[in-house]
Amino acid sequence: MNEPRDPPSNPRRVSAVEHVVAELLDGVMEYRYAPGQRLVEADLTRQFNVSRGTVREAFRRLAADGLIEIVPNRGAVVRRLSQRDLAELFEIRCELEGLAARRAAGNIGDPACRAAFESATAMIWDDAPRLRITDYLDENARFHEAVLKASGNHQLGVVSRQFQLPVIMTQVSALLTPRTLERSLAEHRAIARAILAGDGEEAERMIRAHLQRAARLSKADAAPGQD
Repeated sequence: MNEPRDPPSNPRRVSAVEHVVAELLDGVMEYRYAPGQRLVEADLTRQFNVSRGTVREAFRRLAADGLIEIVPNRGAVVRRLSQRDLAELFEIRCELEGLAARRAAGNIGDPACRAAFESATAMIWDDAPRLRITDYLDENARFHEAVLKASGNHQLGVVSRQFQLPVIMTQVSALLTPRTLERSLAEHRAIARAILAGDGEEAERMIRAHLQRAARLSKADAAPGQD
């Protein structure tokens, strides 16, 4: 009878759900919620001071994004990808993002496309140390999204997003180190330079190499590596 109740207005209801989604996503990315860990509904309602309905809606959204699974008799569980899952997802991403990088380089002569790409990737030229893994993961996602958008192929972006970059990153983040972050950033810069130079063949080659290295790193430990 003492369960918290969300405000009746829809905007505040959405805000409550989005807050819980963001907190759970950060927790997964920071490995506070590990792959395979059960998310206890009652604990989360107390932690966030929200209703069970809010938590269940947050679970539904995260499940739709592939970050958690709703398991019979267990409830919500942080999704764990097998090594085979990771290998297959990286293989698909190599093909899709290779095409995206090649198309982006072909489109970069268009002033609007170039301006949008330069704006979306401006953060990669910042030399400040990447001190928080969650900030870098967000930067990484924005970079890959910028390549997809510059491809000019909307459906390519839609399909690529179905292959769960956030899910991959929750598992590969376990092996992130300052050295791997620096290498990944250097690769992002090289890919961007190739796209900005209009060199589709080089852009495709470099983004494939970048993803293939990440795939190899993901096999380096039982708790996989980085993108």
